[in-house]
Amino acid sequence: MHSIYYNNSFADTKRRLKLEKQMKKLIYAFLLPGLIAASSCNSLKKMTKLANEQQLQVNPNPLEVHADTVNFDMSVNLPVKMLKKELVYTVNTFYKYGEQEVTLEPVEFRSQDYPNASTEQPRQSKSYSFPYVAGMSQPGSVEVQGVATNPAKPDAAEETVRMPVAPGIITTSKLVKPTYYAVYAGHGYNNQEELVPTRVNFFFDQGRSTLKKSERSSDRGKEFEAFIAEKNVTRTVTIIGNHSPEGTERINSGLSEDRANVIEKWYRSQMDKYDYKGSADSINFIIKPIIEDWTEFKNALAAFEGISSEEKSEMLNIVNGGGSFEEKEKSLKKLGTYKKVFNEVYPTLRTAKTEILTVKEKKTDAEISILAKQITQGQVSADTLSEEELMYAGTLTPSLAEKAAIYEAATKKSGSYAAHNNLGATYVAMAIENPAQAAAMAQKAEAQLNIAAKAKASGEVQANLASVYLIQGNYVKANAALAKASGLSSDDNQGVNGVKGAVQIMLADYAGAIRTESSATESAVNSFNKGLAQLLNGEYQNAVNSFGEATSQDANFAIAHYATAVAQARNNNLQGVVASLKSAVSKDPELKAKAINDLEFRNYVANELFTAVLK
Repeated sequence: MHSIYYNNSFADTKRRLKLEKQMKKLIYAFLLPGLIAASSCNSLKKMTKLANEQQLQVNPNPLEVHADTVNFDMSVNLPVKMLKKELVYTVNTFYKYGEQEVTLEPVEFRSQDYPNASTEQPRQSKSYSFPYVAGMSQPGSVEVQGVATNPAKPDAAEETVRMPVAPGIITTSKLVKPTYYAVYAGHGYNNQEELVPTRVNFFFDQGRSTLKKSERSSDRGKEFEAFIAEKNVTRTVTIIGNHSPEGTERINSGLSEDRANVIEKWYRSQMDKYDYKGSADSINFIIKPIIEDWTEFKNALAAFEGISSEEKSEMLNIVNGGGSFEEKEKSLKKLGTYKKVFNEVYPTLRTAKTEILTVKEKKTDAEISILAKQITQGQVSADTLSEEELMYAGTLTPSLAEKAAIYEAATKKSGSYAAHNNLGATYVAMAIENPAQAAAMAQKAEAQLNIAAKAKASGEVQANLASVYLIQGNYVKANAALAKASGLSSDDNQGVNGVKGAVQIMLADYAGAIRTESSATESAVNSFNKGLAQLLNGEYQNAVNSFGEATSQDANFAIAHYATAVAQARNNNLQGVVASLKSAVSKDPELKAKAINDLEFRNYVANELFTAVLK
């Protein structure tokens, strides 16, 4: 019995010990996750606590907007031993303004990427870029929030408090003043006195200067007499007497002049016949005797087809060689081709060439203006004026409405690129004159300029389109159009450079804008934009000088005084800041509020002289 009892007790004890062991394992299984979770949670908390010692640098600080984009770099240095094994620390980055914010790309530190985190600071830098929209600058700030996480336990996370690391955005580049310019294509009309040449050649017998009856009664002679009979307003009558190569120097020298004089005498007799009276005295007769000159012979020989090129060369070798005029003529006589040339070429050289310059009949500017207005009102046919005269009429009125009506009539008359361009240019000018209607005028201008562009690739059209696109706020398209604009006149180039300089500032090409504005039309706006480009390019004293030019051109240019204050602030010139702001707010009191919130003046907000100006 005893033995059995012992055995049973031993078996019970064994079972009990086994059960206790199983219970311990079960309890351990339940306790282990809790212990791990507690350990992980403590590590995350330690990371976020150490995050207070992290080093964050933002550059530039404050942020700046250039070309509608805000770019900045941020570097993050974590403390040594902050980054725990198998954990992740993320710096979430935001730009917050008012009730809105832009979520930026986070900076993530994974422990496996930094095996020496226990002895070295984990470092990381990131470049950021986001589009600027109005209202981002007042007030605004770059904010970060650290988050420590355990990838194995997604629900386990600890966050730092959210904190600002850089104030808002400097918007000085937005001070740029858009400028527009209307470029007109040439009208093609010459409103100056034009002289029309009428040319008649009279021929003479060998060695003679008598004007034969056959010459006077020829078709040339009759047309010449009819021309004189019309009493055209004549400025000059030039008569060039010539002779063929044969003959002595004595004979030739008198023969050329005599032939010219005989034509003058006949011309004057015709004026008497047709009663020119006093108007004959205003005609200047110019007599030019050509003596012993081979030029006419060479020209006539080149056109002569009666001998070969080799034979012509033989004659030219003599003419171009040495010796006197008469000696060369004697050498020519020895050639087998001389007789043929003497009979067929020489007679054409025995002339008196007559050129009469008469004044082209034109309408007066007043007549053109009246007829153009009648055309626009439908009172007379568009054919009453030539296209050139109608286009010229557009330049004779200062009224943009009248210009538009004239150029519209020209588009219907000819549909030329110049007509459509000038109508578009007039709409651009209307937009400049009346900013309230700028959008509507730009739309009308674009329609006309697109028609013109299809008709002809023209610098004027592209320059006008640049202004249209700029009015519409699309400075990228404006820049593309400016790149195509070429072949402009000097004055138009200077005008368009004002547009181009403003566009370059909007694209953050400040060095280019400085060069362009230096060749722009002199104006307060162009001087201001040049100064702004210099300011944004770090040329502070040059900027002050250019802003000074702007205010001398327009004493009430308040924003130019304000920009001067910004340049002086960047140059650490307190007195300059105060003096310039005084001038600015005296001309525009609303600039006080702008200056108070402008981060350009962040170093002066506690200065009594500065704050006194803005009270």
